Amino acid sequence: MTTSLVLTFVSHDKPGLVSAISEKIADAEGSWLESRLARLAGEFAGIVLISVPDANAPGLTAALHSLEEAGLRITVERTTSAPPEISYRTLDLELLGQDRPGIVRDVTHALGQLGANIEEFSSGIESAPFTGETMFRAAARLRVPGSVTTEDVQKILERLAEEMMVDLTSSENEDD
Repeated sequence: MTTSLVLTFVSHDKPGLVSAISEKIADAEGSWLESRLARLAGEFAGIVLISVPDANAPGLTAALHSLEEAGLRITVERTTSAPPEISYRTLDLELLGQDRPGIVRDVTHALGQLGANIEEFSSGIESAPFTGETMFRAAARLRVPGSVTTEDVQKILERLAEEMMVDLTSSENEDD
């Protein structure tokens, strides 16, 4: 039997971070299954899904926490994947609009009203080509209840600001 662990970490960016973490996982006969890692404002952060033999999970957790002595902030959580109780489908969202305070709060609140779950989210600001205005750009992968249409998501987001452009792509994979 194996145990699934979700590891999250943050550290000042420096060479060797991923190597140190992956070494501890390999030493425990664990498998690095999936991850999202990024550098932002001089910090390096990640979330990693790990599978490890049940007997090795406590030792791996202790070994990973030993990296905290080198300035790595780390959490390790056991996880289970429960089957969804309702039908969902995946939507890829691209959003571009004039930046303003509270835009992430407003977008995520609107998505929450539809029962959408944010699986991935990335954002940034950029200058508009001709005007130089500060623009907010976001990309997200959403899981929405099967009863929520692409048009429902488009309408609720476009109501936030008339100048906001919303592009949605529906994925073919549906979960039952």
